[in-house]
Amino acid sequence: MAMMVAAWLPSWSQETALVADSAATVGDIEVSLITFYPGDEIFEVFGHSEILVADSEHAYYFNYGVFDFNSPNFLGRYIMGETDYMCAIMPPAMDGGVKRGRKMIKQDLNLTPEQARQVLEMLLTNARRENCVYRYRHFSDNCSTRPRDIIEKALGHEIDCSKCDYIVGETLRQVMSHYTRNYPWEQFGIDLVLGAACDTLIDARTQTFVPLFLMNALNTVEVDNGNGPEKLVRHTEVLVDGDDNGLVLPPTPWYLHPLTMAFLLLAFTVLICRKDWRLRKATRWFDTVLFTIAALAGCIIFFVEFISTHEAVLPNYNILWLHPLLLALAILPWIKGAKKSLRWAHLINIALIATMAVVWISRLQVANTAFYPLIAALLLRSIVNVRK
Repeated sequence: MAMMVAAWLPSWSQETALVADSAATVGDIEVSLITFYPGDEIFEVFGHSEILVADSEHAYYFNYGVFDFNSPNFLGRYIMGETDYMCAIMPPAMDGGVKRGRKMIKQDLNLTPEQARQVLEMLLTNARRENCVYRYRHFSDNCSTRPRDIIEKALGHEIDCSKCDYIVGETLRQVMSHYTRNYPWEQFGIDLVLGAACDTLIDARTQTFVPLFLMNALNTVEVDNGNGPEKLVRHTEVLVDGDDNGLVLPPTPWYLHPLTMAFLLLAFTVLICRKDWRLRKATRWFDTVLFTIAALAGCIIFFVEFISTHEAVLPNYNILWLHPLLLALAILPWIKGAKKSLRWAHLINIALIATMAVVWISRLQVANTAFYPLIAALLLRSIVNVRK
């Protein structure tokens, strides 16, 4: 879709610019915030925001959520945190939120003609080919915060979001957990790679990275255009009706939940440990498989934390119990003469797991519930190896 939008961009920009420059029609420009409720794709679970600019003859959606899968090395750059999105101008017929019936709300903003013209000029500047690409940041620079910033620039001041009562969490992790509540594996991955920064309290303005929060916050904002205090949102219209929860998928069955899988692994680990404890030995193949998987997960955390440029990943204390050095616990059992080194490696692992437990107990970083059985399995294997 992004490539198709780019092909239309020049002619639309020029045509809309003529409308903006015309003194006869500048007063007819109307600016609206369009909010899409969550969709059924993983990249739609947080919703979406756009700005609609319309006059008597035209209507254009300015979309900051466009990306191009065909761009060079898209996947590699995305993994590195180099998430480049685009601002594109789209007509109503091409807008992506309508076709599946996602709930869609239109809020007409109470702006002066001059403020409306400023909004249009800023949007057109951002949509030019040389300016349309920007570095997307999930929490600080996305399809919701960009419209917010443009509206604030036109108003000449920051909007006060503190009166908004749409609260789904007090931290970034709580907010994300709310929207991924039916996607436990995605939530598991988020909790794995996002660090302690996600567990600090956030203010109302920060929460506007969520489109629904921005929509509700604008309903509480007042402006003064010379006639005394008035609501910023002059009129609200439901363009597409739908469920207030959006088009989210049904909850994942309990037997496919990561917590269930983690407990199954723990149960199997307990069985292996009971046998090993009685025989005063360690099942090498099981330790190799278990600690190799843990080391690979640690490599992912290490990469995201220290190499990629994703935000809110530092510090990530999960590196204490999942790290690349766990690969030593998978290899040393097969090396002759390495028993002493192996024992010390397991003692260090026990100490790191104990430190991780202190982090969780102190709420310095919140853990996914599926982490507890997994860390228990690693701890049991290290205890068995130390005893042997």
